[in-house]
Amino acid sequence: MAHQDGGAGGAGASHLMKTTKRGRPFLKDTLDLFATLITTMTLQTNRQFFRNFPNSFLTDDAARNLNHLKFSQSNRGPDPREPTRIVTTTTTTTFSMSREMAKAMCQHFMDARLIENLADPGSSLFKERGVYSLTPKGLHVLERFMSKNCMSGDDDLVRVFQTQPICMKLLHLERRSADDEIIVSSGVVTAVFRRFVGRQPNYPPVNFDSLNVFDKYNERSNGVALMDVVEKGTVGRAGSTHKYCFSAVSGLEWLCDFTSVIGREEAAEMAAQFVRYGLITLVSDKRRNNDSAIIFTVRGAPGGPNSTIAQHGEFRCTNKAIYKITDEGRRLARWDHQGDHRESPSSSTTALSTVARSSDDVSTKDGSGDAKAAPDSKLHRRISMTEKNLQEGDRRSRRENNTERLKHIIDEPRLRQLFREYLRQNYCEENLSFYLDVQDFKRKFNITSSAVAAPSGRGKVTPGQAAMERHHEALVQTAVGIYNTYLAPSSQCELNIDHGLRSELSVYVSDLITGLTGKAFQGRVELEQANGFNATQLQAMIRLYERIQTHVFRLMATDSVPKFIKTPRFLALNIDLYDDDDTLSELPSTTTTPSVPPGLNDEEVGGAYVTVSQRAMAHMMRPQEH
Repeated sequence: MAHQDGGAGGAGASHLMKTTKRGRPFLKDTLDLFATLITTMTLQTNRQFFRNFPNSFLTDDAARNLNHLKFSQSNRGPDPREPTRIVTTTTTTTFSMSREMAKAMCQHFMDARLIENLADPGSSLFKERGVYSLTPKGLHVLERFMSKNCMSGDDDLVRVFQTQPICMKLLHLERRSADDEIIVSSGVVTAVFRRFVGRQPNYPPVNFDSLNVFDKYNERSNGVALMDVVEKGTVGRAGSTHKYCFSAVSGLEWLCDFTSVIGREEAAEMAAQFVRYGLITLVSDKRRNNDSAIIFTVRGAPGGPNSTIAQHGEFRCTNKAIYKITDEGRRLARWDHQGDHRESPSSSTTALSTVARSSDDVSTKDGSGDAKAAPDSKLHRRISMTEKNLQEGDRRSRRENNTERLKHIIDEPRLRQLFREYLRQNYCEENLSFYLDVQDFKRKFNITSSAVAAPSGRGKVTPGQAAMERHHEALVQTAVGIYNTYLAPSSQCELNIDHGLRSELSVYVSDLITGLTGKAFQGRVELEQANGFNATQLQAMIRLYERIQTHVFRLMATDSVPKFIKTPRFLALNIDLYDDDDTLSELPSTTTTPSVPPGLNDEEVGGAYVTVSQRAMAHMMRPQEH
């Protein structure tokens, strides 16, 4: 049970957490409760079976804290009664549950791959006497929670973040608000599948078992581990080799570890969608006849005559089931367009590629080695995502200037939002706000500037004329709002612009107001004074605004952008935008405006988005500390 108390003096409220048809709490409640629990516990070294387990907690620790868990969350936002005023609202949430309920909740945490059993890593059950730690996915969720609530964390949590792998990029799948089920669409399936198989076939390196824990996790993050399966021949039939195969269990594990799916059931349903879309297919299932099998089946509308999309698809969750990536799956993954990929172990060039990779790694450390030799001999070293990002940045910097960069930042919603936050921290957010407001003003003016309502002839106002008048009034309000907000003396967000531009605008507005009202201009434009503005006068103001807009744009491009593109948050988001596939940008994002306004369509549109861990980025920037 959860009890909420509003910090603004409102009455508290008690309620049971909403649960799905599967019997688990909604995802958001699960993640918030998990992160709250971890921030209230001390992760320390615990001993079991003659072994020490650092950064861990016991079953008793979790049950005791969940018995009475309290968390306060503060949010800043506009006052509903006075939008111009910013207020801080503090909500305190208290959770209380019995020991058995606490254990059941921890089982949900395990199903979601947020925690794992250190003493028995192969177990998926939350046990009465167990030792547990956070998974890389759990650390990613915890980091997002702490960042959102401006929490720095104690020394124990800082140590955990520094010594354990963190999920670099977590793919979130949007859910229906009514039942918390994933909203499945072709775009979502495509986004998940491309992340699932990676940008290139992910055959584990031959030295995988000798890698440290960080490198092993990074290898897994590149995509599900693939293998080649040799099918023995029979009488009258030759044997064959199936490339790009993976076990059903490893596929489910990958989906649970690197996406927001909750448990193997949701992962199996997504894998069944891969089958329905013709992206993967069953190779073999060599279980014994008396072995039970859990088979998940999904249904949907079939595709067209030439489509690979079937009406239903099924996925077998057995230890012996082997699936492979189909031709359609490889086409969708765009592997054929990737020039640098790791060879299959069955390839004749495997041994040669392995030698080249290890030698390249050595030469990188000591600074020696011929950089031109690799392309000539068609041997490639797999570089880190940070190196890719920096190299891509160097190539772009040679062919585009800061003006082009700023245009791209403004056009890309996620970069624009991050740039706005950066400007806010540097006390110049008004530059971007003014630029965007003027862009919107020009768009609205141009939409109907050529529309003319036909005269009635009877002195009556036609519906077309009335609409044009209302639109003109709205444009006048926008023009006045921009002036009073950014350009009037001592305005709320006064721009720092060229004195000549400010004087020219001030003289024009002063003459205009004096001519309309017969009174001296006092520095601010009142809406009553501007009611007499005509379209020609509005157009003149737009031309002046455009000149100021050009000045502000140049200022941001030369002063703010060069510093912004060096920030860690920009580099992290750059990895998301340029190292990942293009599918995510085609899907609805939390930072973009819905194509259908709320209330006009009851059907929710699914989407996917990636969050990037800043702490994982820091690990990548200093690999020698691993």
